[in-house]
Amino acid sequence: MNDFRRLTEVSRPSRYLGGELGSRSKNPDQIELRMALAFPDVYEVGMSHMGFPILYRILNDLDGISAERAYTPWPDMAELLVRDGAPLTSLESGRPLADFDIIGFTLQYELSYTNILWMLQLAGLPVRREERGPDAPLIVVGGPCAFNPEPLADFIDCALIGDGEEAIVELVETVRQARREKLPRAGLLERLSTIPGIYVPSFFEVDYQADGRVAEIRPLKPGYTKVTRRFLADLETAPFPTEPIIPFMQTVHNRVAMEIARGCTRGCRFCQAGYIYRPVRERSPEKIAELVEAALSNSGYEEISLLSLSTGDYSCIEPLLKGLMTRYAEDRVAVSFPSLRVGSLSESLMEEIKKVRKTGFTLAPEAGSERMRQVINKGITEADLLETTHNAFTLGWRVIKLYFMMGLPTETDEDLKAIVELAAQVKRSGRGTQGGADVNVAVSTFVPKPHTPFQWEPQLSIAETLRKQNLLKDGLRSKKLRLKYHEASLSYLEGVFARGDRRLGRLLEAALAAGCRFDGWREHFDYAKWQQAFAVAGIDPDWYLREREESEILPWDHIDCGLSKDFFSTERRKSLELTATPDCRSGECSVCGVCDFEQLRMRLQQPQDLPLPPAKPVTSGNDQLRFRVRLQLSKLGRAKMVAHLEYLTMFQRAVRRAGLPVRFSQGFHPTPKVSYLEALPMGVESEAELVDIELFEPVSAEEVARRLNLQLPEGFLVVAAEIPAAGVPSPSASVAASIYRVPLPGENTDIEQAISTFLASEKVSYVQLKQGVEKIVDLRPDVLGLECVDGELEIRLIKGSPLRVASQLLGLGVEPVRQLGVRKIRIELKS
Repeated sequence: MNDFRRLTEVSRPSRYLGGELGSRSKNPDQIELRMALAFPDVYEVGMSHMGFPILYRILNDLDGISAERAYTPWPDMAELLVRDGAPLTSLESGRPLADFDIIGFTLQYELSYTNILWMLQLAGLPVRREERGPDAPLIVVGGPCAFNPEPLADFIDCALIGDGEEAIVELVETVRQARREKLPRAGLLERLSTIPGIYVPSFFEVDYQADGRVAEIRPLKPGYTKVTRRFLADLETAPFPTEPIIPFMQTVHNRVAMEIARGCTRGCRFCQAGYIYRPVRERSPEKIAELVEAALSNSGYEEISLLSLSTGDYSCIEPLLKGLMTRYAEDRVAVSFPSLRVGSLSESLMEEIKKVRKTGFTLAPEAGSERMRQVINKGITEADLLETTHNAFTLGWRVIKLYFMMGLPTETDEDLKAIVELAAQVKRSGRGTQGGADVNVAVSTFVPKPHTPFQWEPQLSIAETLRKQNLLKDGLRSKKLRLKYHEASLSYLEGVFARGDRRLGRLLEAALAAGCRFDGWREHFDYAKWQQAFAVAGIDPDWYLREREESEILPWDHIDCGLSKDFFSTERRKSLELTATPDCRSGECSVCGVCDFEQLRMRLQQPQDLPLPPAKPVTSGNDQLRFRVRLQLSKLGRAKMVAHLEYLTMFQRAVRRAGLPVRFSQGFHPTPKVSYLEALPMGVESEAELVDIELFEPVSAEEVARRLNLQLPEGFLVVAAEIPAAGVPSPSASVAASIYRVPLPGENTDIEQAISTFLASEKVSYVQLKQGVEKIVDLRPDVLGLECVDGELEIRLIKGSPLRVASQLLGLGVEPVRQLGVRKIRIELKS
């Protein structure tokens, strides 16, 4: 969207700005094929997803291929698009999605499916595949939910099953060649179906029995009977983005996300990811350190997150964690983990984690009773858990967060009571430790997923879910513990789509028509609309939550995840027998069938052979030395839509990337010693923002400006730099006046009279609405001067917002004034 002024009408406009550092825009004349990477959720969620940046880099590194991004617009932005008849566009070029060759959606969560159809609709594309013309973009999906793509089968052209790093290249090259040959859509799909891991749903038909079960999944192409998951054999050599896109706004995860391993062999029987991402493939500590170093240097982030399905199981976790923390301690860069598995926490590892985590500690026992942990093959004991939590409290943690599931196969009320008792024991394990001991309990509802031993199991009804949640709430309240839980109707709907079939396509269309959007967000989820959609589509949701027979054809049986149905069936029987399946990382092979033990096999690291790079030297210098540099910045174009707090974060990260020897504040959360002017209103441009940076080593003002201008995003520029004299106050205390210009609306003929009246008044009352409450403020004391200059209103202010003054003078609301193009043209400094 090039007219950034329109963004003043929506919340959090930086979602739609584009132009972030690290984003890539190619020369249109050199682009042969365009792919839009579309995330079916809001920007701040999508930007936190680890897979998108990997594909973004891979595709944009290819000659002639351009990858751009699109996210689901928040409802206010979607209303604006519909109102103006404008299509949904990409962030990089503002190109309508309908003009791309490929649109690729990631399927991370079943409750994002309506957003996919909504994005297609906003792009001006028919949602059903057969209604789209021959020149329409190819619609591709991938991600964990693609292992059962059937609910979306009527809307997509193909699905990428499994790891995408290599398959995405083959897909775009096939499409590019087909475009060169002017191959019709049917011929393109025929070629795509020959790529391992590519599923073309139109090449299969599904027949149903009278009772609704699948009778047959009929392949329409000879030899194309199953689609086998795509595997990346070696993570060590896989591409990884070291020049990440740096968002202006605060996203869900604003940090360097480092995938240290892929896959898990613990064999928790409820966990789909633990099966569909096998085998375990680890990156070496040297490679991780190399990638982290580059990503930190190019991003300016203050945190590294070490990610995998079971981070604590990484073979070199202790030396890796210790090495990274030592290496980046001087740079005030933290290292964080996701939730940790009890069995992976050694005493020395907890000592290292203690240096990073100072408030919360998250563990996932999943079940309260020993019997239930045997059913799910969790492999930890109550004694293990209590020893770990006691050690954590002793080491200084104040809060333990526990994650459980309810509704697991064979669960009874006694098992739920065991959750309450175990949580209470965890709290008691912290008695006598410093800082107290608190426990937060989160319980999700079990949703049976395809390609797991529990894929045949029934799911709780909404009524039974609510009963069990109430039992847990009452029990935990009696122990003075808090419960966080998933809403029953959300888990219910997730279960319908997790094991759904093609007939759910008409349900999705009915839900879209009913206005279902952002179904994973509590404030937008409306179960009444879904009940209406179920009725319109003639779908009984309870039927999809029933127990399945093992002899039954499942809707995803033609998708091969690499593990056989027989293996899952055996694991299901072992769960009923309370028989453990050992972790093949350190025990015998479980014969799941995923490895060929040649190319595809478990790849573990040996820590003793892989030393980390040496720690960075301490360079903070003498604490008494302070060197200040004053900068003047301009904030123009799209930068005017970056909110003040976003601007502060953006600038601090630019300082980090520039490698400036900035001083940090003291205390628990040290921050760079940088001072700014008062907040500039959203949508107001500026040619005169002041910033002071405090350094611990002298650097010339010219060099500071040069380095920063290499790191600032488009729209921000250091236009002047100097070393201020000793005793000069902070930027906000240095400014005597700020001068703004406001373009006048064409029909405003009474402005001179309004100015005269304003200046002659001792008091000018203005009604300000803040958080729904009206407050009367006096504008007059802050206004030093008003005049018309070259057809514009010039406002000279001591402090405060020019928008309110212009609103009062022009008789317009603040938002219409904001859209006029207000700008700060200069500042006057105190003598």
